Amino acid sequence: MYQFTKNIKIFSLTLVVIGALGLGFGFYSTPSSVEEAKAMVSNSHGDSHKEESLSHDEDKNKGSHEKKESHSSSTELDSHSDSSHDEHLLNQLQNRPWAALYVAALFFMMLSLGTLAFYAIQRASQAGWSPILFRVMEGITAYLLPGTLIVLIILILSSMHLNHLFVWMDPEVVEHDKIIQAKSGYLNSPFLIARAVFYILGWNLYRYYSRKLSLAQDNSNDISNHKKNFQISAGFLAFFIVTESMMSWDWIMSVDPHWFSTLFGWYVFASMFVSGITTIALVTIYLKSKGYLEKVNHNHIHDLGKFMFGVSIFWAYLWFSQFMLIWYANIPEEVTYFITRIEDYNLPFFGMIVLNLIFPFLLLMNSDYKRVNWFIVMTGIIILIGHYIDVFNMIMPATVGDQWFIGVPEISGILFFSGLFIYVVFNSLSKVPLEPSGDPLIKESEKFEY
Repeated sequence: MYQFTKNIKIFSLTLVVIGALGLGFGFYSTPSSVEEAKAMVSNSHGDSHKEESLSHDEDKNKGSHEKKESHSSSTELDSHSDSSHDEHLLNQLQNRPWAALYVAALFFMMLSLGTLAFYAIQRASQAGWSPILFRVMEGITAYLLPGTLIVLIILILSSMHLNHLFVWMDPEVVEHDKIIQAKSGYLNSPFLIARAVFYILGWNLYRYYSRKLSLAQDNSNDISNHKKNFQISAGFLAFFIVTESMMSWDWIMSVDPHWFSTLFGWYVFASMFVSGITTIALVTIYLKSKGYLEKVNHNHIHDLGKFMFGVSIFWAYLWFSQFMLIWYANIPEEVTYFITRIEDYNLPFFGMIVLNLIFPFLLLMNSDYKRVNWFIVMTGIIILIGHYIDVFNMIMPATVGDQWFIGVPEISGILFFSGLFIYVVFNSLSKVPLEPSGDPLIKESEKFEY
């Protein structure tokens, strides 16, 4: 059995403490008034503002055409001083620690949920290569319960108007927005929370019963528990594909309530799926390096590498399909989503493509490299960073606008949830033997090669 070492405990809890302190500082340092918000922006962009002011002064001395431009500029300046704009700026700055917390909470929850989907697929398909990895998958999915509950708490706090992550929760905004009003039958706080509870309950019930049946099979003289696990896994996949899409609309797409994409559910699924598979590979390689999972061979790692490669291509296909259709159609209410990200989030937007497609494609295209542990680890870290940025790009533009930065709140969110994730996962792995000895396909998995 795996021993949850003192060093891992200390390391994970240290990350949690440092992350919590950093998040606390992020919330403490947010402005409490419009004046503080304007002063904060002025201090951070003082030099650029001075340059703009000088250019405006020069424009005043130019010809009639330039006078029009000067008038336009002054109009823009007046709008910036408008009270509604100032209030919006304050909301953006106050949103930043909340958004950082939400992005990290979503990302690590998606790691666990993506792993659960992969686990259910292996169960339902009766795959012969993967049973040796079932305990690893079950350990990773142990984070699903605390991860989903944290997201639920954030949603509840949002519905209580403690933040401005979801603009459609603001009655004043809804009062003057006909589009959001038309969606109010679906986008309302009680229904959102009810749906979230439904999703979370279904996912966690499957994880609980599937693991229970898996452990019971180790001490069983027949394969009845295995058959039951097959049945509930097949049923869960039907439940999952619907609730995952709805979850992506509710928890992610609704931060941009004017925008929608029919591919978005699949896009989010691909992101969490490849992230979950990558996490399985990294945990497996770590355990094997410590002398556990002796029967896991390079063929198992190779298969995980193939899934990492294939799903990365699938994610890229969905990303391009969504982007190309919206960009080519050039419908204002749709294309604005990408224009905002290209203009205000240029580096993370295009950097995400490099990390999630270019690097995995180049690094994992060679079949031999998929059998090299350190190569899988390096590629896996790149993929996880890339998909964190993907979630970052989904949430931040709608919640903080151009007031984004990778600073204390964002880094602290990653530290807090990575520490919590490591603690929960490795604590779960230490509770039971790492080999599902009673699984009828375990011998096939142990001898797996091609």
